[in-house]
Amino acid sequence: MKATLKYLAGIAGPSGYGSKTTAEQATRDFSNSSNSQLTAIITGATSGIGAETARVLAKRGVRIVLPARDLKKAQIVKEFIQKETPMAQIILLEIDLSSFASIQRFCAEFLSLQLPLHILVNNAGKFSQKLEFSEDKIEMTFATNYLGHFLLTELLLEKMVETAEVTGIQGRIVNVTSVVHNWVKRDQFRFSQLLNPKKYYNGTRAYAQSKLANILHAKELSRQLKARNANVTINAVHPGIVKTGIIRDHKGFITDSLYFMASKLLKSTSQGAASTCYVALSPQTEGMSGKYFADCNESHSSVLANDKIEAHKLWKGTRVLIHRRFLPHVN
Repeated sequence: MKATLKYLAGIAGPSGYGSKTTAEQATRDFSNSSNSQLTAIITGATSGIGAETARVLAKRGVRIVLPARDLKKAQIVKEFIQKETPMAQIILLEIDLSSFASIQRFCAEFLSLQLPLHILVNNAGKFSQKLEFSEDKIEMTFATNYLGHFLLTELLLEKMVETAEVTGIQGRIVNVTSVVHNWVKRDQFRFSQLLNPKKYYNGTRAYAQSKLANILHAKELSRQLKARNANVTINAVHPGIVKTGIIRDHKGFITDSLYFMASKLLKSTSQGAASTCYVALSPQTEGMSGKYFADCNESHSSVLANDKIEAHKLWKGTRVLIHRRFLPHVN
């Protein structure tokens, strides 16, 4: 109850920010000159939280690489950002996060540009009411929200480690997750079933499972990065329940009546992007890794999300799937 009241009132936490903080407010003290050497890749940035994250980071001087399935939408976002920030550097590249082959092509194209990479925001989110499968024959929500971002991170990780070594600037990976990861029970989280739910598919459960996987990914990769003394961090961020397409367009996620009643409590897009921008740029999060953030403050994820054995098991199963079944030639 105390936490709920704090959220509703927008009371600031230890960081000095709270649930009402906007992305611009959370980054307003950051110098454009110090950020001008930074490059960030932000997935899902053609709308919603991702577009706002791109806008604010660009406003703070960060070069933005915007991967998109629909390049026309991406061009609209680019023009919108550059109208406000004419000097913003924005690069558009094509990607379909549900396709391993597309992710490979994107990474090859990005790496060919020989740019540094300081920030990777795994933001894109898919909610599918009906059971759908990707071209790789994997359940679409899990393929997009988790597996796609896992592979993207894997293929770009050495570039981030190298950039951090050369520049001395800590690399930062941000996995955008959701509080609904708390809804997942241990007996519902079996890798084979996540890949191919044979019966009783539920869109909300599939979404929650993918968001739990995002946190476990951050936890396990953080441990691996620390073990190799890499100057790269990875954290998970819950943006809050935001007025985005995932909420509006899917009645299976929240009913019309509940949406109407809760509309006054939902965050704006700028408030929803605040935690992502804060974790990506703030000096306060320097060196913090394997954490879970909400409302621009470190928070608590579920017991299952903190299970080291579960995190390692998921990482190992995912890597085997990707490297043996689909990408045997990737080291």
